[in-house]
Amino acid sequence: MVQNNATCWRGFVFLGFSSFGDLQLLLFVLFLSLYLVTITSNVFIIIVIRLDSHLHTPMYLFLSFLSFSETCYTLGIIPRMLSGLVMGGQAISFMGCATQMFFSASWACTNCFLLSVMGFDRYVAICAPLHYASRMNPTLCAQLVGTSFLSGYLFGLGMTVVIFRLSFCSSHEIQHFFCDTPPVLSLACGDTRLSELGILILSLLVLLVSFFLITISYAYILVAILRIPSAEGRRKAFSTCASHLTVVVIHYGCASFMYLRPKASYSLERDQLIAVTYTVATPLLNPIVYSLRNRAVQSALKNAFRGSLLGKGGK
Repeated sequence: MVQNNATCWRGFVFLGFSSFGDLQLLLFVLFLSLYLVTITSNVFIIIVIRLDSHLHTPMYLFLSFLSFSETCYTLGIIPRMLSGLVMGGQAISFMGCATQMFFSASWACTNCFLLSVMGFDRYVAICAPLHYASRMNPTLCAQLVGTSFLSGYLFGLGMTVVIFRLSFCSSHEIQHFFCDTPPVLSLACGDTRLSELGILILSLLVLLVSFFLITISYAYILVAILRIPSAEGRRKAFSTCASHLTVVVIHYGCASFMYLRPKASYSLERDQLIAVTYTVATPLLNPIVYSLRNRAVQSALKNAFRGSLLGKGGK
């Protein structure tokens, strides 16, 4: 099927932000700054968690893998977008577009499953604190992380196959800055209803199942928090979940709007702006909202800087 599509048209061209005219240079500076901050902060979080023994707990293990997943997701999309802002419309081969869609969808699905795992971790920590160490053992943590990544790859592969089984003969211009499912699907010729249904089912499975697991975890967490007699105790318990909830609301809000709706409601210019939110802004929120507000991470960062300064002073 890929071969038939390739003979019909050999590739696509990203139009990106070409309609913004002279503002593209300003967008380039803005997105480049956000991209560098995102990559640097996520990589730094991974390194700090790796080096600080106080952060060798399941909560921070999952956080480091979420940072890794967000970094890979960003690396697969933003560099090409930045290049397009400087050089204009860029061509991408048919297979290159399929590859980009596979990896971007895989990392996005993996993020959903990792957020579910992190919700489960908070449930065990608050609802069964005395059994936390025994239940969240290294074997279970490895299984949860491995299942998240494997499931993400399988769903990403499924979405890519559903889209690229179609023919693309009518147009080759993608009104977007990467090979996302809605803009690529809009270029397909022929009857796309079966593919639309397939994408909707896969998106529902990823978003609703993972969000359902998070909801169940927080329902038990809420009950446990309400049973805490002191207001200070309830505040401390809730504060351990606030950052995770913030990331969940933003991540699932954007993803649900993009993928849980029919093709007829697509608005390419509006969707492009929303896509910027979950490809540029959301990965940046992970280290800022979830990590840098955490006292343990702040302490680890201070120790890292102090050790770096002492090392330079020794030289």
